[in-house]
Amino acid sequence: MSFTYHRTIHLQDTDAAGVVYFANVLCMCHEAYEASLEASDIHLKDFFTNPPVAFPVVHASVDFFRPMFCGDKLEVNLIPHKLGVNKFEISYEIMVENVLVAKAVTRHVCIDAVSRSKQDLSAEMIQWLETNRQDAEGAERRKLREIL
Repeated sequence: MSFTYHRTIHLQDTDAAGVVYFANVLCMCHEAYEASLEASDIHLKDFFTNPPVAFPVVHASVDFFRPMFCGDKLEVNLIPHKLGVNKFEISYEIMVENVLVAKAVTRHVCIDAVSRSKQDLSAEMIQWLETNRQDAEGAERRKLREIL
């Protein structure tokens, strides 16, 4: 995977049944996204505070395969995909002890932060997308070689 984020499930992440509340999975994915930006030397305060462009989420989905509980150690693998000149998508695989427990997707559009009109992706985001995508492709090739 191109970027891996590690996180422990906390009591506040769970619902009355003791499992992760469904909406909190998207919060965890967003944490992974922010961590990947920071790992790519993108200054988060500048990126999110009065930026010239913004990247709002325009679509999100999560598929659950197994429950997640307080104390579980998550591994969130993030793979971004450029979809066009002004949008991208991030695929997330959420693992607990090497078992896939959920998959998520967020789709983002680049907009001018003031006019809210669509804009081409910034050079900074294109670099982030290309770097993380190349890393993901390399990891997939390594994984295929291991299987063969």
